[in-house]
Amino acid sequence: MTLRTAMTRVFVTGLKVQAQIGVYRHEIGRVQPLVVDVELDVPSAGSERLSDTLNYETILAAARDIAGQGHIELVETFAERLAAACLEDARVTKARVRVEKPLALAPDAVGAGVEITVVRD
Repeated sequence: MTLRTAMTRVFVTGLKVQAQIGVYRHEIGRVQPLVVDVELDVPSAGSERLSDTLNYETILAAARDIAGQGHIELVETFAERLAAACLEDARVTKARVRVEKPLALAPDAVGAGVEITVVRD
């Protein structure tokens, strides 16, 4: 029997990023933690070498780069920018990005945030 992998899902979960984020006065000029999960769908083609795959370290680098660009008002904006950065790799057909802001409703909730899914046209 021959097996064929049709799709590979590359993921990073629980990525901690420090970002200046928020719309409220007490959030301006303040760094807050974000917890980011990313799933990327890429077609599989018998990957045997790192150069054949989508290196998940690029997800970490993109998230840190976006956080380092300065204040962002909404977690939705952060998620959209990260999804767009992931789609810069032409192999990515779909990106799901979840951004949690753990301090948003503390101590009443563990976290709050947003999840978006972007599909390449």
